[in-house]
Amino acid sequence: MKRKTSYAFVLGSAAVLSLAFAAPAEAGRIGGRQERQQQRIASGVASGRLTARETARLETREAALNRSVRRMRSDGELTGRERFRIEKRQDRISHGIYRQKHDGQAR
Repeated sequence: MKRKTSYAFVLGSAAVLSLAFAAPAEAGRIGGRQERQQQRIASGVASGRLTARETARLETREAALNRSVRRMRSDGELTGRERFRIEKRQDRISHGIYRQKHDGQAR
């Protein structure tokens, strides 16, 4: 189980780093939030508040968002509507991180 959790964390971290270097001008707000959410997931794993399954599910959602952001940026800049959609998805992921960390399950 630890191996799966570590693998998921490494993939998520790599995705965040690729996002941060992809578009420096916009990486501040979106990339910064992605990084903070990854830190929240990592702290949940370290403290034992997140199970391996919860971690994998959260990392999968983060990776899907990263793919969407890359696709949206492929034509150049993000539009206001695209930024709004990304931030809404980040809100949902953030809420999921909180819920999973505080649901009483432990490793």
